[in-house]
Amino acid sequence: MPRAMITALANPLRFMAFSRWAAPICGLIAAGLIGAGVILGFLAPEDYQQGATVRIMFIHVPAAWTAMLSYACLGGASFFALVFRHSLADAAARAVAPLGAGFTLLALVTGSLWGRPMWGTWWVWDARLTSVLVLFLLFVGYIALRWSIDDEARSGRAAAILALVGLINLPIVKFSVDWWNSLHQGESIFRAGGPTIAPVFLIPLALTGVGYTFAFAALWMTRTRAEVWRRRAQMVAVRAAFS
Repeated sequence: MPRAMITALANPLRFMAFSRWAAPICGLIAAGLIGAGVILGFLAPEDYQQGATVRIMFIHVPAAWTAMLSYACLGGASFFALVFRHSLADAAARAVAPLGAGFTLLALVTGSLWGRPMWGTWWVWDARLTSVLVLFLLFVGYIALRWSIDDEARSGRAAAILALVGLINLPIVKFSVDWWNSLHQGESIFRAGGPTIAPVFLIPLALTGVGYTFAFAALWMTRTRAEVWRRRAQMVAVRAAFS
């Protein structure tokens, strides 16, 4: 996103005006892409090794990607909220955390469903699986911290520090299969020499991946809008109480 656009959207009024039409458009794009990807994915032939289980990939991989994107957004919003005391950034951080927790949980559950027939077990303390579990716990910890302190300013600062510290886990999730021996397969899309996935699987995977990204954008904008409205209503209630 260009710097000028980021600066413009940092204004709550501009953000509310932009997200009013951008969120539903992103939602429609997401529905079309995910729908097309799922249809093509289920029409694709079974994999010679994984059989029909390969179709879990069209849900699992985009969920894992969106989980990491969500935490990167949480970290970025927390940085602006903590350093620049930007209220919209704080609202965006609070709004994105439950989304990230949901996508991470989906990645863990679908990964477990895939691991049972492939590895013979629902769970192993593998580097990739464990680091994704830590990612989920960071989201949950952020949400719990914001709810545990009544003072929103204090809870926002404490949660922002936790979110920034947790950013160190993102490269661990990404490179865990390269740094340690792992049952989880390595990078098969963005790698030197090109993807190793056959086009019949790669195309629906790309569609669902981009679709999840648009869905995340739509949900994040919608939840941030709701958070802005909640804070406005809270301010009105406080003013009315003291008037």
